[in-house]
Amino acid sequence: MTAALRHGRSSLAVILIVIAAVASAALLGALGVWQVKRLSWKLDLIERVERRVAADPVAVPGRDTWGSVTAASSEYLKVRVAGRFLHDRETLVQAVTDLGSGHWVLTPLETTHGFTVLINRGFVTAERRDPAVRAGGAIASDTAVTGLLRLSEPGGAFLRENDPAGDRWYSRDVAAIASARGLSEAAPYFIDADAAPNLGGWPVGGLTRVSFTNNHLVYAVTWFTLALMALAGGAYVLYDWRRKQGARGGSKSERWELSGELR
Repeated sequence: MTAALRHGRSSLAVILIVIAAVASAALLGALGVWQVKRLSWKLDLIERVERRVAADPVAVPGRDTWGSVTAASSEYLKVRVAGRFLHDRETLVQAVTDLGSGHWVLTPLETTHGFTVLINRGFVTAERRDPAVRAGGAIASDTAVTGLLRLSEPGGAFLRENDPAGDRWYSRDVAAIASARGLSEAAPYFIDADAAPNLGGWPVGGLTRVSFTNNHLVYAVTWFTLALMALAGGAYVLYDWRRKQGARGGSKSERWELSGELR
């Protein structure tokens, strides 16, 4: 009786282990498939962005198309816009670039189309955050800007929220900056100006990083490998259990044969 119960518990344990192994393999395999889909999406994104960056500039999206401006349709699109800078309403946003830490200089441009668009004119060091120090770079006349269209960055940075009341900015939140600066009819995007030099050398434009991490293939291989390992582990447990059951059955037969000979 005790041996039968012990045998039953052993069988149940093996069944549960095999079920867990199959379920784990299914989950890990699903994660691998998801990473393959992400890989395809990332490759399409990289190709699309590279094509846009290399293309000739086009006109910025006007009011009637603002609702259709999305990452898929417009981000990193090379654009060109003309107008006059409103230097008295510039905003400094904390930044870390290849030139070190400092600030992005976001200046509203009153366009010839009648709306305003924020231009990220480029980077300045902390020592040059005061506009008076870099007054030579302030373009007073009508001008044209070429750059990359970027989408708003609402909220702030990691663990650091924008503080409009204190004029402390950690992300390029277009709506919040436009509200704080009293800009009416501001476009829902901003433009990263290209590397065309400013008088006096500051701000320094053209520092947009157009690069994307792409580790999805590594992640996919990892998940699929773990799925195979889970299946292999379950298969081994089942094989080992059946082998021991076979050995136990053979031992019992030998004992019965020996008992018959002794009689």
